Amino acid sequence: MAASIPSIDYYFSTLSPFSYLAGQRLEEIAARHGAAITYKPFDIMTLFARTGGTPPKDRHPARQDYRLIEIERQSKRTGLPLNLKPAHWPTNAAPSSYAIIAAQKAGGGDPGALVHGTLRAIWAEDRDIAQDDVVKSLLESAGFDAALADSGLLTGAEIYARNLEDAVNAGVFGAPFYVTSDGAKFWGQDRLDDLDLHLAEQGA
Repeated sequence: MAASIPSIDYYFSTLSPFSYLAGQRLEEIAARHGAAITYKPFDIMTLFARTGGTPPKDRHPARQDYRLIEIERQSKRTGLPLNLKPAHWPTNAAPSSYAIIAAQKAGGGDPGALVHGTLRAIWAEDRDIAQDDVVKSLLESAGFDAALADSGLLTGAEIYARNLEDAVNAGVFGAPFYVTSDGAKFWGQDRLDDLDLHLAEQGA
């Protein structure tokens, strides 16, 4: 009997700097182990409220300051450029999330490139990912039909809400968060090496 293909549910927010700082390492790891990725953008602010987290703006000043220090350190370590105070953050994450969901369903392009391009737009390019023209440009750059920004609204909204429920049920409490098909959980872009090792140990 053939072994099942391993899979990774990737929970993230298009507002998350740490999701951006993951780069496309997840895609590289998945390709190395023959694993499938399901991209699951969700409403991280609502998740915080439901899982005991606190939005960055409401955290103690010491925690806010250290968050910026860590973001800057991770940017230097990964070589990914990052603006600590992007012009359009926070913004409405729904339009970009709907587009990612619609693109994944439609196929024909590179969803990993779309996700990373969306995160790069906000954190390195000072673009507003809530704007329709930006979303369409990002879709096209990743090889998708720009019209998905319009046609995928209804399905995108339904799945976006479902992703939040899936996240809560899976024990997700932050972003980026990776859950493998055998139930292993990894929180943060700095745990991607652990995910890589886990897949190797599972023979993936």
